[in-house]
Amino acid sequence: VTPQSTVVEISPGGGWYTEILAPLLAKEGKYYAAHFPAISTSEYATRNLKAFKDKLASNEAYSKVVVTEFSPLPGQQVAPANSADVVLTFRNLHNWYMQKGEQGMIDAFASFYAALKPGGVLGVVEHRLPEDKKTADWLKSGYFPQSLAVELAQKAGFVLEESSEINANPKDTADHPGGVWTLPPTLSQKEQDKAKYLAIGESDRMTLKFRKPAAK
Repeated sequence: VTPQSTVVEISPGGGWYTEILAPLLAKEGKYYAAHFPAISTSEYATRNLKAFKDKLASNEAYSKVVVTEFSPLPGQQVAPANSADVVLTFRNLHNWYMQKGEQGMIDAFASFYAALKPGGVLGVVEHRLPEDKKTADWLKSGYFPQSLAVELAQKAGFVLEESSEINANPKDTADHPGGVWTLPPTLSQKEQDKAKYLAIGESDRMTLKFRKPAAK
């Protein structure tokens, strides 16, 4: 990502990365925040979107942010077709899979593919489930298998260009009683074994770089 890039962030939540990306791209680039749909039956989604928009309105640094909509459904336009240099998403795959399964994931990746210019990059960070722990209830854990993430992105046309261990945490065994939320920063078990989970730290994460093939 450069100051001149057109970047789409998918499911920006409370705007943690918005604080970094929006000022970086404000002068010469463009930043799309593909958030929850404005019309939703989910109180959580409505509340989260309002908080995000309130955050944007509170600071001039966010004045050029373009808010679009995303959900893991067919035909979503997160940005104009073939306009983005980079699409980014952080720790969201498990949510989309829980909502709409494999087809929803393929639809999601297809919407990212459509928004990217030929040769554009998709960056994915996600809580990583060890391949030997794909038990019947793995989905409730908040972790996601790296092999499945790659497979579903490839079905949408992406090519896996690179993976990194920059967000790896070998202390994370991914088998905690409250799933990934057991670990910081959530610490869902409250005071129970708190020191243990603080010592582990945040989750082990995959970091994947995909590319939309350049036009021939």
